[in-house]
Amino acid sequence: MSKLVPPHGGGPLKPLLVGDAERTEIAARAESLVRITLSSRELSDLFMFGMGAYTPLDGFMGEADWRGACTDMKLANGLFWPIPITLSCGQDQADAIANGEEVALIDEDGSLVGVMTVAEKYTIDRALECQSVFGTTDEGHPGVQKVMEQGAVNLAGPVSVLSEGHYPETYKGLYYRPAETRTLFEEKGWSTVAAFQTRNPMHCSHEFLAKVAVEVCDGVLIHQVLGALKPGDIPADVRVDAIQKLVDGYFEPGTVIQGGYPIEMRYAGPREALLHALFRQNFGCSHLVVGRDHAGVGDYYGPFDAHHVFDTLDEGSLVTKPLKIDITFHCHQCQGMATGTTCFDQGEGAAPLSEAERIAFAAKVATGEEAVRPCDYPPDTKLNISGTRLREMFANHEAIPAEFSRPEVVEVLQAYYDEIS
Repeated sequence: MSKLVPPHGGGPLKPLLVGDAERTEIAARAESLVRITLSSRELSDLFMFGMGAYTPLDGFMGEADWRGACTDMKLANGLFWPIPITLSCGQDQADAIANGEEVALIDEDGSLVGVMTVAEKYTIDRALECQSVFGTTDEGHPGVQKVMEQGAVNLAGPVSVLSEGHYPETYKGLYYRPAETRTLFEEKGWSTVAAFQTRNPMHCSHEFLAKVAVEVCDGVLIHQVLGALKPGDIPADVRVDAIQKLVDGYFEPGTVIQGGYPIEMRYAGPREALLHALFRQNFGCSHLVVGRDHAGVGDYYGPFDAHHVFDTLDEGSLVTKPLKIDITFHCHQCQGMATGTTCFDQGEGAAPLSEAERIAFAAKVATGEEAVRPCDYPPDTKLNISGTRLREMFANHEAIPAEFSRPEVVEVLQAYYDEIS
């Protein structure tokens, strides 16, 4: 019997990708069906259905589930779900589709990627969804903009997924489905696994966070976004190379797996942190590293809103737990990476904690074994490190301080920026 956390909902994984024989039969049938073109977000959600990451859902949500996910973070049956997963189309197209009718799902290039049996058609209160999920109706927020641009009518119903797009081939050896990560974890003998979510190449702050997670769990899944990002984000293939350099050179062998998944970021901050924990449970992860401004964008969320939201959940909502880790920075006094809970004066004449001691102490704070110790050193001893600042330095041709990122990572990123400049 597996020692890993169970899939969300307590049942088996529910991948909706069909086999070859069924794919051929469905594709032939789909030639005569009404065609619904998916947005990039809807397509990424379809791929998540296909791989089983959205277990136990069987398709795009109906109105009751949409409303429950928005207002109470629960489906109509009471199961926890923090963000609605929906599909829309125009009014004229919706009017031409009857409930019970099967429709073909098409990507933006016109390729067949799935079919859906339409069980329900409904309109939504877009402001309600945006305020509930994103905490704002400001169309400057990229997630709000997506909702405001979608079709007038939502279509709901079970789906059969025929394709995973280019991801399995483009990211061979990196693109793992939930059943595959669970097999990998079990082969390694891991029962507790922390997922580290990233859409950036890993700088020294990320490295510190992942090493804290290694202290808590048997292993870490560095799980990066392969789907569409916002303008200015570094492409996935560059990130893969940079992260692998870091894993190979600076982590204990056998403690880290690098993987990727096809979701498109919604930038929903706290709500998205909950969704990330939910589907990481399906991948077999017992913990999710939640750092500063997880899944945020701009200044829409506070730095620790994604920490606090986990404290609002009803007992049993999620099995996967957050590893809440304070802001990380390079401390000149400690001579290395630290957090607000590890960077404190040890007393007159005492040496600062070593890196290993800082990592171990941060792990104990993250799991509640140690109380928070406020930082005793002044702000001018700290160098704040962020992916945004790192990208700015590359774009502006600034020298990258050694405290920001490992030289092997800088080399990969510098080659990318040289190529696009």
